[in-house]
Amino acid sequence: MSIVVAAPTFEHHRHAFGIGDPSPRISWKTQAPAGWSQASYELEVTRAGEVATAAADDSDSVLRPWPSAPLSSRERAVVRVRVTGDDGSVSDWSEPAAVEIGLLDAADWTAMAVGANWPQNPHRDDRRPPVLRRDFSAREGLASARLYVTAHGVYEVEINGRRIGDDAMSPGWTPYREKLRYYTYDVTEEIAAGANAIGAWLGDGWYRGRMGWRGGFRNVFGTDLSLLAQLELRYADGTTETIATDGDWRATPSPILHTGNYDGETYDARIAAELEGWSRPGFDASGWSRVVAAHRDPATLTAPEGPPVRCTQEVAPVELLTTPTGKRVLDFGQNLVGRPRFRVSGRAGDVVRFRTAEVLQEGEIYTRPLRDAKSTDEFILAGSGVEEWEPRFTFHGFRYAEIEWPGDAHALDAAVAAGDIVARVYHTDMERTGWFASSNALVDRLHENVVWSMRGNFLDIPTDCPQRDERVGWTGDLQVFAPTASFLYDVSGMLSSWLKDVAIEQLPDGTVPWYVPVIPADKQWTPIRPGAAWGDVATFTPWTLYERFGDTRILTHQYPSAKKWVDLLARLAGEDRLWDEGFQLGDWLDPAAPPQDPADATTDRYLVATAYFARSADRVARMAEVLGHDDERAHYAQLAAEVRAAFTAAYVLPDGRMTSDAQTAYSLAIAFDLVSDDVLATAGARLAALVEEAGHRIATGFVGTPLVSDALTVTGHADAAYDLLLGTEAPSWLYAVTQGGTTIWERWDSLRPDGTVNPGTMTSFNHYALGAVADWLHRTVAGLAPAAPGYRAIRFAPKPGGGFTHARAAHETPYGRAEIAWRRDGDILRVDVTVPTGTTATVELPGGERVEVGSGTHSLEGSWRSAIGTV
Repeated sequence: MSIVVAAPTFEHHRHAFGIGDPSPRISWKTQAPAGWSQASYELEVTRAGEVATAAADDSDSVLRPWPSAPLSSRERAVVRVRVTGDDGSVSDWSEPAAVEIGLLDAADWTAMAVGANWPQNPHRDDRRPPVLRRDFSAREGLASARLYVTAHGVYEVEINGRRIGDDAMSPGWTPYREKLRYYTYDVTEEIAAGANAIGAWLGDGWYRGRMGWRGGFRNVFGTDLSLLAQLELRYADGTTETIATDGDWRATPSPILHTGNYDGETYDARIAAELEGWSRPGFDASGWSRVVAAHRDPATLTAPEGPPVRCTQEVAPVELLTTPTGKRVLDFGQNLVGRPRFRVSGRAGDVVRFRTAEVLQEGEIYTRPLRDAKSTDEFILAGSGVEEWEPRFTFHGFRYAEIEWPGDAHALDAAVAAGDIVARVYHTDMERTGWFASSNALVDRLHENVVWSMRGNFLDIPTDCPQRDERVGWTGDLQVFAPTASFLYDVSGMLSSWLKDVAIEQLPDGTVPWYVPVIPADKQWTPIRPGAAWGDVATFTPWTLYERFGDTRILTHQYPSAKKWVDLLARLAGEDRLWDEGFQLGDWLDPAAPPQDPADATTDRYLVATAYFARSADRVARMAEVLGHDDERAHYAQLAAEVRAAFTAAYVLPDGRMTSDAQTAYSLAIAFDLVSDDVLATAGARLAALVEEAGHRIATGFVGTPLVSDALTVTGHADAAYDLLLGTEAPSWLYAVTQGGTTIWERWDSLRPDGTVNPGTMTSFNHYALGAVADWLHRTVAGLAPAAPGYRAIRFAPKPGGGFTHARAAHETPYGRAEIAWRRDGDILRVDVTVPTGTTATVELPGGERVEVGSGTHSLEGSWRSAIGTV
């Protein structure tokens, strides 16, 4: 087998185009014979036609330093890699990969933010957005053209009548006052010599659209919709021309009559017909209005660190239903996040209306869980033959859509049969990196539900839910789910960017908001107060990303934020080191809590708070150690020890039981290493007994659910963990699966056994937090986990149980694909593992045997009886 090096990548980008790091670190993956190890590498960098090489004696291939002078704004470089093994073997050069820098400095921007200048009522949700345009000319000899663009609101750009890019809901949602993302597009092929035109659609998005619950708030970030675009034409003779948003642009009301994230979009194709050709040269815009400028500090403009939102899949309806009241409803067979797309013909003024929902009740779409989100899209036909439409600036969480369709009684049936209606799935276009499968079909469906909930809720930011009048970046939800997310998808760029937003929104005293970006809310959430598990995203999630992706720079960026959080907790707790005062959410959505009081859990909320305080102090100590801050490491390690001792004294009884005799209390104490070895077995036994007493049903909320399976496993009660996993009565993970759920629910009983929806006003059917158990499926059922940051070392340690006869997992690590597959073969447990080049692994067979292996594929055997005996 030869040594093959894949084309390199830069930072955490699949496509490093328009990025903001002038010295991007470089990674590559190598396929080589088993046991081969890299000893050194060479990097060839081509800049402006000049080729330079740099060599390093380095066995690593992930996030290696940029070997040249920093790149400047707009600069492009091409990089190849060649590696040498410790046996002296040398690879061929890799395929080349290009990196191009965006605009690094405020002075690079000449564009201003411009928008419509007509008055609108800022308190209404039906404000009509504008379209903007201008003509321009290009000379012969164009070498390249780049479009740098962002907006107050959300945008789509067209040049000469063609859509630019395939991203959606751009520029996404950030703390806009401090940080507004822009995107870069290569538009060289779109520019013609001579006359050209550029135009843009705008929508409310998160910027000025209604945000939040109980009526929400409008214009949180501003009342304007404005485009900021800079088109740079570079010619073969070295000259450059810039067409930027300025006073020469014109605006007119859009065919989009109104649009919003919550309520949906209404589009009048009759107006679109009147504007035919509006983004092409020669269009008569003499009746259009002059634009007006809005303020935007170019110093706040930032390049993306992760991928944009895109359509990643189309889903056809599986059934067309007729409801008891005669309504027509499409069932797409999957609760998803996106929007409809359809082809239709009819008379001018006919209307197609889509009204979406996640569930049916009594045979009709059930919209109460949406609260004030109308979730309705309307298309008014122009009457010009076959017309095709998809909303531009909204998204919905739905499985069902109630449809009003023009034509006779059979027209909709014919459209469905012809494939004229699909649901288009949208989310941040992260690379899929993790897979799981087993002999248990229900558990496999549970895992698939986790994947779908992650997809639906990673739409530019990590949200709690995608369907109702909320959809915000709850910090606690992400904190508990980050390990699962980091296995399933490459979230490194998206979440490292969002964590910077967490730091931006963090209060001067160290308080981390409940959700990021921050929007106003009712009195429970305003003013912002510190809360355990939610605020601990500042310490837990950077460490999770470091463990999974091996990037110390994430720790460097987030360390000040993490310290501020723990320092705040130290002040709040005082000398006794117990955080036992103030508002807390505790073990949110414990199934025993009343529907309208989800914080009223069986575990003492201050026990939860103090446990998190201890763990966060430990996390900061570990960060300090990695970063070389020895004095601070010692300080925070001592603080963690003091809090641990205070926790034990206050909440652990002499016989090993806890003051809160509840599953979450024991899970926290065990998983966070808060009980001494002499009582660990007692705590584990009591946790297992509580699981049995509950009939192997879930008795944990947001805090306990990600921990309970591990707490049982490490204390020798994996059998109880499997019993908990495989329960099918509410509350349980598989209850939703047996009820036909295709995503993870917010509540264990969002849909009750009698078919009615839980009466709580918080009842989402797409909420990833309780799906955090998937991380245990990956690490324990299948047996694949990192043993060193970034999977430089891998731990394969399956624990068969629960009647499973086989399981497998695969993860695309920063070094390459790691895989494990185990199966029962009579009385033999057969385990096959794949270790990527550049890594090593330990295989731990049930029964205690440990085998160290290098890169390559390995097959091992153990006793099936030993495997079952350990569970």
